[in-house]
Amino acid sequence: MQLFDPNNPNEKKKIIAAAALGVAAIVVLGYVFFGGSSTKTATNRSVTVGPTPTPTRIAQQPDLPSDDLSNYERINYDGTVPAVSEVNRNIFAYYEPTPKPLPEVKIPTPTPAPTPPLTVSSLAPSSVYARTPADFSLQIMGDKFTPGLHVTIDGRDLPTRFISAQQLFTTVPFALILNPGARQVLVRSNDGQLYSNTIMLNVTPPPEPKYNYIGLIGKPRFNDTAVLQDKNNKDLLNVQRGDLLGGRFRVSSISEKEVVLFDTTLKIRHTIAFSTDTANNPQFRPPVRSGDDEP
Repeated sequence: MQLFDPNNPNEKKKIIAAAALGVAAIVVLGYVFFGGSSTKTATNRSVTVGPTPTPTRIAQQPDLPSDDLSNYERINYDGTVPAVSEVNRNIFAYYEPTPKPLPEVKIPTPTPAPTPPLTVSSLAPSSVYARTPADFSLQIMGDKFTPGLHVTIDGRDLPTRFISAQQLFTTVPFALILNPGARQVLVRSNDGQLYSNTIMLNVTPPPEPKYNYIGLIGKPRFNDTAVLQDKNNKDLLNVQRGDLLGGRFRVSSISEKEVVLFDTTLKIRHTIAFSTDTANNPQFRPPVRSGDDEP
């Protein structure tokens, strides 16, 4: 059996077509394996130098060989630093706006107190002792006094005697000076149109006897003897009713609970209670009286 008939025209066409296809296949394979590898030209990108001194790098294409440097552009950096607006500025600090000045507070000028129409300059006496058991006279010196004015002490009007435009008199009851302290004295009219400045009357504590009552010696017919101790030198004194201590304090009464002394100058009574300080005076105790015991 013959595979190829050279005299048949159809067979010849088939052979020619097969040869053409073979050649085309060889050309395609040769292009794929030997002629398809080519390099692409990398697109040069423009590099912009920012405000920081660090130069910007050109991104490398993923398909370029790592040893091919022909596609990179050379950058020249002169080392200059861009100017900043503030010296030593911390770029990481947040912005704080400039505080606005506070509005000015206007303090009103205080209105001066009006000058009193009357003037009080001094008192006589200017100082008295508390607990003085009698009323006393008070003289007020000043200016522009008129009849009908009243002297006021701590808001209490007192009967006033007009002497002259510079002098007034009043009587102060002892009830106003029972306690130490300052008393406000001024002069004013009934309607309040005329008034003076305020002046102080000083009420000081009276002198106190410097003794402790530490013992009692009982005698017949209640003629007792009190044992006192001087606070200054710790001396012991035996005193009876009527004795004078320190040239000023007279013994008024003696009992198991207290000794009463009378200030002969100020007419003030002072009570000294029996001392319970047994640590300092253990041997002196008030005895219990039984009838008319002999000493």
